[in-house]
Amino acid sequence: MASGFTPSHRGGSGTPLVCLHGFGDTWRSWELVLPALERHHDVLAVTLAGHAGGPPLAGEVDDHVLADEVERALDEAGLDTAHVVGNSLGGFVALQLAERGRARTVVALAPAGGWAEGDESYRALLASQLDLVEALEQIAPYTDAILASEGGARRATAGITVRHEHIPLDLIAHLIRGAAACDGARELVDYAMRAGWSLDAARIACPVRVVWGTEDAILPWPSAAVRFRDDWLPHADWVVLDGVGHCPHLDVPLETAELILGFTSDVR
Repeated sequence: MASGFTPSHRGGSGTPLVCLHGFGDTWRSWELVLPALERHHDVLAVTLAGHAGGPPLAGEVDDHVLADEVERALDEAGLDTAHVVGNSLGGFVALQLAERGRARTVVALAPAGGWAEGDESYRALLASQLDLVEALEQIAPYTDAILASEGGARRATAGITVRHEHIPLDLIAHLIRGAAACDGARELVDYAMRAGWSLDAARIACPVRVVWGTEDAILPWPSAAVRFRDDWLPHADWVVLDGVGHCPHLDVPLETAELILGFTSDVR
């Protein structure tokens, strides 16, 4: 386990809800929405395998390694099924859990893997994400100085949010250091480069809501959502947020919490 990082957080009461973060993040990326969610749910926010504080990647990376570890966390928490919320990579893993019958509902915030079949642009994205992790490894020791500089917080969050003023500096610092300590980044990217993305959407029987920001700088709307919209999840409840970036739970936490709770409240 990376020093100073933890594998999960659990709090609140009610029906169970699991939160899954994006590539390079940790469970703490959900901090701004946790208070609202925990008023209605028993929330388990986990750090994905290969990420700072999460379990190490076990054996050879394949399609199932991340979902397998989340299922193990569910089992250890005594949860047969749960509402599942995921962002980016975590959104894709949330849908994999739905394939397995472990999800009561899924709210996917800009889930990864939705490029049109034959669209190879995801390779450039994966390469850029790996470059970013490597760059953060170099600048992580200077995080405090960067965030203390004029415009530092804006530069640090520009790729994931449109708004940043409400995000605590200690959370931004944690996310920088967490990405720098993402030990499994290279293995996960190498596998995705080789294998691409696949989803057996016919096995997803639970309600699904997909939320996407029009200003997403990582998975641009609508080009990064084509397979979800046309092939895999055309009947999902689709919500498009004008002027919102890749991480709505950081960008517009109040609205994001309402979108989650408004969906989970219909299924107990």
